[in-house]
Amino acid sequence: MNETFTARVWLLGDDIDTDIIIPTEYLALKTVEDMKPYAFSPLRPELAGQIRPGDVIVAGKNFGCGSSREQAPEIIKALGVRCVIAKSFARIFFRNAINNGLLLIENPDLHDAVEEGQEVQVELGRCLRANGKEFPIASLPENLLEIIEAGGLVKAMRRRNGLE
Repeated sequence: MNETFTARVWLLGDDIDTDIIIPTEYLALKTVEDMKPYAFSPLRPELAGQIRPGDVIVAGKNFGCGSSREQAPEIIKALGVRCVIAKSFARIFFRNAINNGLLLIENPDLHDAVEEGQEVQVELGRCLRANGKEFPIASLPENLLEIIEAGGLVKAMRRRNGLE
């Protein structure tokens, strides 16, 4: 997956937990589409309505901490977020995101070098570029890239087994 794209940044802080990504009271709604308008509402009620397809979230450390809530990465993906770039991710969120086909990139420095609304260029497996600076990133393992490219774990397994 050697892909390069440019996206608008939405900047969030440290310890964005799954209750911030999608509060418990909205989990009773029938679909992810129904839940989507309430994404990040405890922190920034207007944010879900401002995110556009192809945007990226740049966050601090421990993004996705808290309860194991599969709806959290599903809602981020449903908002059209191309990827989440954070200083670090909670382990269970990381795996849930990959299983749902949401690209995550770990980088310790970008968060402190960009402002909301700026653009960042992502060259997968190589680097991030913003404000004339380059920030190296690690490549994801091939098996995880396969899952992301397919749109999630179920789709990847269906594809691998010739069912799609």
